[in-house]
Amino acid sequence: MPLDPRTPVIVGVAQVTDRVDDPSTARTALELMIDASRSAVIDAGAAGSEASVDIVAVVGGIWSYRDPGRQVAGALGASAASTLLTGLSGTSPQRLLAHLSTRIAAGELDAALMMGGEVFRSRRRARRLDVAVRRDVDESLAPAKRFEGGLDMSTPHEESRGLVEPGVFYPVAESAIRHARGETIDQHRQRVGALWARFNKVACTNPHAASRTPMDAEAITTPTGNNRMVAAPYTRAMMANNNVDQASAVLVTSVARAEALGVPRDRWVFPHVATRADDPGSPSARMHLHRSPGIRISGTSALSAAGLDLDEVDHLDLYACFPSSVQVCATELGLDVDSETRPLTTNGGLTFAGGPHSNSVGQSLATLVGRLREVPGTGLLYANGGYLGKHAFGIYGTEPPATTFQSIDGAAKVADQPTRTPDPDFAGAAIVNGYTVRHDRHGQPTEALVAALTPGSDSKSDSDSSRVWGGTTDRATLDTLLDGDRVGQPCDLDPTGLISL
Repeated sequence: MPLDPRTPVIVGVAQVTDRVDDPSTARTALELMIDASRSAVIDAGAAGSEASVDIVAVVGGIWSYRDPGRQVAGALGASAASTLLTGLSGTSPQRLLAHLSTRIAAGELDAALMMGGEVFRSRRRARRLDVAVRRDVDESLAPAKRFEGGLDMSTPHEESRGLVEPGVFYPVAESAIRHARGETIDQHRQRVGALWARFNKVACTNPHAASRTPMDAEAITTPTGNNRMVAAPYTRAMMANNNVDQASAVLVTSVARAEALGVPRDRWVFPHVATRADDPGSPSARMHLHRSPGIRISGTSALSAAGLDLDEVDHLDLYACFPSSVQVCATELGLDVDSETRPLTTNGGLTFAGGPHSNSVGQSLATLVGRLREVPGTGLLYANGGYLGKHAFGIYGTEPPATTFQSIDGAAKVADQPTRTPDPDFAGAAIVNGYTVRHDRHGQPTEALVAALTPGSDSKSDSDSSRVWGGTTDRATLDTLLDGDRVGQPCDLDPTGLISL
């Protein structure tokens, strides 16, 4: 049966990684994206065709480019191309790829270049050395057309109580996972260390990885001078790493354009299905810290639409900013990470492979495409944004999909899920629901962030309890939190958010 000429197909991918010692010679994020874009076209065997792309779409970054796609298009000779720029989210690459694939399937586009990149490593080094760096922002350009806006991650009240960054939320979620599994501190440490060692093993084979130093479970979870405790139970070797100069690019076209360009068939990888669903952006509104209806709905609908059972998928790439993200995703998909023999990542995850902020999944997608070319079959990619709040899945394959490309929004189904009503003014007795203890650069505990559930109307259920947040710097309380699992135990919260056990 002949292929529909409008079928979207990925024909070129590329990654670029710089590791310069002198930041004054470092390339800019724009230059990395241009390099990746040209390399993706070469990867497709279609050198010179970049000038004819219809759109240059960029994953938003922590930089000040007004319309980076226009600057990339100018460098590629694609002056007629339209441009697009996403907001900041770990889901942006997968959702943007879904958007471009949908437009190709609808006949609106024939060829699209998607890219993203950051230069955190060289910029950070430049600040430390007080060295000037080159800048190539074109201030004369009008702001780019936006695809999806910014990411609401927490409320002002949550931020005032200490929920200020992913590096504290995900350890809190980890403590909830530990409690739900009935694990001791040591049992949990060993299990999660073994999980993260598997990610490290994959990263050691990835030439683009930020860290290719082998680490076993004990090395990952044991605090040392080079691997300090950051936010219990996470050491530095369990935290996301954005300290990279990296970019990636993907060339996706219609089958008709791929054939016209003469792209060899063994370069083709088809997007089959894309799904999305968001949990409440505010963690206070979610029923559980260790579960995600958004993941369950978007993940299972992706597999169903592709006509696959999870055990039939050949390659997996689960968003790995922190171990809790991987575990929650696996739980919602019905995947036992402890017994699963397939690698759960294609590139090593954000700790070891590193990731250029919102484009981390752009790097993963490029790696997944390369893996599918080497070992044909199907692949599942999961992207996560915010505090485990935004979710996107993609199913990819070396064979065309049985039906036309599908992009599915699970928002209506998520809206039917129960949520909690915030109670920011609460003070009184509560139950610890999750927590972390932050440490300073010398490995000393400094402060705790505690999520707690207020008393509900039913003593046998917490379904109508509110989740509230508090903290403390009291050393005795910090030591108590670190000594054992305190989730499920009583606490008191004063009107200022001070927690006592």
